[in-house]
Amino acid sequence: MNLKQLEVFIKVAESGSFSKGAEATFITQSTVSQHISALESEFGMKLLDRTGKGALPTEGGKILLERARKLVEYAKEIPVALARFKGIEEAELNIAGSSIPGEYMIPAALPLLINRFPGVTIVLRQGDSRDVLGKLLSEEVELGVVGGRFDEETLEFAPFAEDELVLIARAGHRWGKQKAINKEELLGESVVLRETGSGTGKAAAQALREAGIDPARLRVAAHLGSNEAVKRAVIAGIGVSFVSAISVRHELEQGTLIQVPVDQVSIKRQFYLASRKGRELSPAAVAFKTIMLEMFKGDGQLTAIDN
Repeated sequence: MNLKQLEVFIKVAESGSFSKGAEATFITQSTVSQHISALESEFGMKLLDRTGKGALPTEGGKILLERARKLVEYAKEIPVALARFKGIEEAELNIAGSSIPGEYMIPAALPLLINRFPGVTIVLRQGDSRDVLGKLLSEEVELGVVGGRFDEETLEFAPFAEDELVLIARAGHRWGKQKAINKEELLGESVVLRETGSGTGKAAAQALREAGIDPARLRVAAHLGSNEAVKRAVIAGIGVSFVSAISVRHELEQGTLIQVPVDQVSIKRQFYLASRKGRELSPAAVAFKTIMLEMFKGDGQLTAIDN
């Protein structure tokens, strides 16, 4: 069974004539007969009764006619849908972002994306970096935005922004009176960390090791599952923490948190757009990737762009 056979069957059944069916489908009458015979052979039943009043659908033919009409009509919508998809006139883009991209960077990019491509619908899922990459590998999403690069041969990572992790403490903390603290002072303070799998946690641990501090020696008060939870814990005085500078701009401006410089410790990291190797991105995904590159220009800072 193919679409042409169904189209021929519909025209013959609706017109009641093999000749009219041939005219409507631009083929010869003998070819029409071949198509009908092929369908009857495939389904093992007679589909049309040849009567003095014309070709009339049998009871089985009526069932086929009803469903064939729906199938052919739906098939006609496919080129239109793909044309809209190609032109980003109508598309759904599934993406996933880890904590900082999902909470701050992607939402900042949405107004520009929607303004340029109003037909795009964004479906955003969030989790830690490993969760995001897991969704990407299982093809739940087309793009992932993460704060760390992981060893995964089937994925490729395109850097698009740089971030700095800063040490924060609650307002009124004794460290606020110091220009900077010695890195060894961290060992005597309660620390709030992100959960395992977090790009923020991975970057902070690596930087501390490079500075000569074993993360295992830190007095960990809590492992928390989101950046917002970490900030609330620090404000409540549970401990200090390393967080993305992007995520604490508001709190630092409002004075609910303070930033504490640490001698000989500088933590920089890249944000990456992750995608599956060897897979062509949809036009909507290409548009999103382009806008993220334009907006952040590799430094994590929002860049003013004309809409």
